[in-house]
Amino acid sequence: MTHWFHRNPLKATAPVSFNYYGVVTGPGASKICSDLRSSRARLLELFTDLSCNPEMMKNAADSYFSLLQGFINSLDESTQESKLRYIQNFKWTDTLQGQVPSAQQDAVFELISMGFNVALWYTKYASRLAGKENITEDEAKEVHRSLKIAAGIFKHLKESHIPKLITPAEKGRDLEARLIEAYIIQCQAEAQEVTIARAIELKHAPGLIAALAYETANFYQKADHALSSLEPAYSAKWRKYLHLKMCFYTAYAYCYHGQTLLASDKCGEAIRSLQEAEKFYAKAEALCKEYGETKGPGPTVKPSGHLFFRKLGNLVKNTLEKCQRENGFMLNPNQKKW
Repeated sequence: MTHWFHRNPLKATAPVSFNYYGVVTGPGASKICSDLRSSRARLLELFTDLSCNPEMMKNAADSYFSLLQGFINSLDESTQESKLRYIQNFKWTDTLQGQVPSAQQDAVFELISMGFNVALWYTKYASRLAGKENITEDEAKEVHRSLKIAAGIFKHLKESHIPKLITPAEKGRDLEARLIEAYIIQCQAEAQEVTIARAIELKHAPGLIAALAYETANFYQKADHALSSLEPAYSAKWRKYLHLKMCFYTAYAYCYHGQTLLASDKCGEAIRSLQEAEKFYAKAEALCKEYGETKGPGPTVKPSGHLFFRKLGNLVKNTLEKCQRENGFMLNPNQKKW
């Protein structure tokens, strides 16, 4: 089953030379600065390299972050911070607010910003893989794993590194709690989409699929709520995506719940459930159009034309017709028809 995921753009950054003449002396220290410069450049290159895979990304990120630790933590393994922490100014743009950069003279800000981009890369890698026709089981597992890794990175940055910033995160910017939380929940929701697709493929019980779909819809609603107080000019398109996915998976939940009811010969209740599925599918369809027309960060696409969207529409329609046929067979002349 193919998937479609909304993605915000990567963060951009200004070059950093790591040249500290008169401060850093000796061949060993110069070598570390040179390695920092080259490993940073390599990591930035991989963000936009379509041939990059998770192993390449992990190796490049580990290489840079291990060197950067010398600018954050004291080398004698004490609890004190490095004397080099505030020696370099770092500039990064924002995923929502475009080319307006934020700058901090703090190596922790660099670690968080670069880590944020690593997490975004994993989400983009998962999106490319999930959008393929006839995705294999191994590829689906890779999509799920990549989204879990991204969620873990965002969560680690939020809990362990962002609180250490001397200058607090600006409101409405990437490092603010509301945005980080939305990214975490979106990753969890999209990972569960892969689980649902696998459950459908393996023909698991409709009741299980309905429960997973309902939980996924709640994830998307929670992510949307996290962004509700942000400036609409920056967040509107992202929120349209979250809202349409909430409606989409609510329709899924009602559809499969209807199948469960039908299997228990509760045709009337099954029809009502499928009618709710139709309503939420129609809402999602309208939101797909609005998403395509809304300006803001993210791709310009028509989700309603995507295979994953069309398949649910057909499933709801066919299941409702089946429920109505079954209801007709079960009715006797003394019963009222729906």
